[in-house]
Amino acid sequence: MRLAIILNTNDHETAWNALRLGAAAIDAGHKVSVFLLGSGVEIDSIKDEQFNVGVLLQRFAGTKTSLLGCGTCMQIRRREAGAITKSSLADLIRIIEDSDKVVTFG
Repeated sequence: MRLAIILNTNDHETAWNALRLGAAAIDAGHKVSVFLLGSGVEIDSIKDEQFNVGVLLQRFAGTKTSLLGCGTCMQIRRREAGAITKSSLADLIRIIEDSDKVVTFG
């Protein structure tokens, strides 16, 4: 299955759960795409001991899964590409078209 996860928040627990779902899907052999919108592009700056998003981001770094971020949202928040690849809504449309299931958080 091809799963698209769209995250539109920087809420610690919500981001953690979105990434946990993605990691579990990858572990089960599924292809996962993650697209970050709005404050979701701030996911790499979340610091929380209980909801350790950083550990999950490291798990994604070791896979073929990219964390794509809305370029406009990144620009508004003065975020540079790094762990998050600057992307566009055209890419989000392609991800949605290519996915069997789409899940949104936020």
